Amino acid sequence: MVEITDDVMRAKLATVRAYVIARLSKGPAYELPQSRSPEQAKVVWEHGRRNMQMQADGKMALVGPVIGGGDLVGLCIFAVPEAEARAIMDGDGAVQAGIFVYGLITWYGFPGDTLPAA
Repeated sequence: MVEITDDVMRAKLATVRAYVIARLSKGPAYELPQSRSPEQAKVVWEHGRRNMQMQADGKMALVGPVIGGGDLVGLCIFAVPEAEARAIMDGDGAVQAGIFVYGLITWYGFPGDTLPAA
């Protein structure tokens, strides 16, 4: 077990950096996944492909759908400045189609933190 001393805390706090969280919500054109039209399903599929590419490029640290969140349907954490995250989201086909709308918030975290493996 690691003891969290004042020195350990200071060292970790020195590495903190800003990330941008995008909250995806149902847009005016949103259709439920189980009854989504083929056209909308294709747009959402490409939205997922684009997200995976941004992860591969190191721009998006985490991304995934939200189940049971009401109007909130997805979250992602960007590892880019807010202006770039906004440009990325504005260029998203599912946002442009009105399937999703988004909001951005800045969050401070520690580089290298990970989710536990299942």
